[in-house]
Amino acid sequence: GDLGPFNPGLPVEVPVWLAINLKQRQKCRLIPPEWMDVGKLEEIRDQERKEDTFTPMPSPHYMELTKLLLNYASDNIPKADEIRTLVKDTWDTRMAKLRLSADSFVRQQEAHAKLDNLTLMEINTTGTFLTQALDHMYKLRTNLQPGESAHSQDF
Repeated sequence: GDLGPFNPGLPVEVPVWLAINLKQRQKCRLIPPEWMDVGKLEEIRDQERKEDTFTPMPSPHYMELTKLLLNYASDNIPKADEIRTLVKDTWDTRMAKLRLSADSFVRQQEAHAKLDNLTLMEINTTGTFLTQALDHMYKLRTNLQPGESAHSQDF
């Protein structure tokens, strides 16, 4: 697509990749997203800790954006270290909930799960573990079924 022309001193929305590229070449100053504020992130963290279920996040790519912006433009983000800590705390809380949910899912031998308000990165971090655990459970169940032939197949 077409980007520009850019007028000096006027804020403009551009894709993250372009903003980071311009920042690396010292051609711009990045303005963090509205949600990347200490007060808002504290509310999000506290809400996540209070709720048993996953709360909606301010962006479906909050971790990716935080990492990119803090790595390449931390000088443009007020209280960058506090923001990094708050996002990490929120991530850790959500990962702990996800592990507990996966453990409960496996223990109760559920057939399906509802993954509301999880981001793709969060799902991806446990996807391999969960699919392998379910695969092992399936193999154990099929091998323990009475009345089946002694020959088991490994899928």
